[in-house]
Amino acid sequence: MGYACPVCDAEQADAEHLANHLAITASLGREDHRAWLEEHAPDWSDCSPEELGEIVGQYAPEIDTPEFESPSHGHDHGRPGGLEEGLARQSRQPGRGDQLGGRSGRGGMSTEAESALEEARELTRRMQEPADADEEGAASDDETGAVETTDDGTAVDDDGSSERETGN
Repeated sequence: MGYACPVCDAEQADAEHLANHLAITASLGREDHRAWLEEHAPDWSDCSPEELGEIVGQYAPEIDTPEFESPSHGHDHGRPGGLEEGLARQSRQPGRGDQLGGRSGRGGMSTEAESALEEARELTRRMQEPADADEEGAASDDETGAVETTDDGTAVDDDGSSERETGN
């Protein structure tokens, strides 16, 4: 048994695939999917696929699905393709990317979807930066003679001396 997307009826093999479908589609700017997630799973962006699958599976209609992973299933029953097929179709189409420096595969993407992808790339880059970068930034502040204040109001400068603020 699988699930039909409660927004667009796309067939999904299981609750986790349904969660991925809903989240990816919402992240790409499809407001109908985003609105559904906001209503039924307000914290959807903080959930793992498994956690989100448990939530969305409660609301999605169960359907009979083909054996998605079965090696004997080598033919199509006329069902709509999945995410991978859609991406492959886009990469074969000429798109705006052809006029913008030769990037292809962006055929039908809206400006909003491209902005969402760019934002996702930036957030991913930030997440992958080592936490040491923040600590290095703090160390460089100390080297410039900056004065830090501790929780109890004691000011500590770069030579290690400290003074307590009087509050005047």
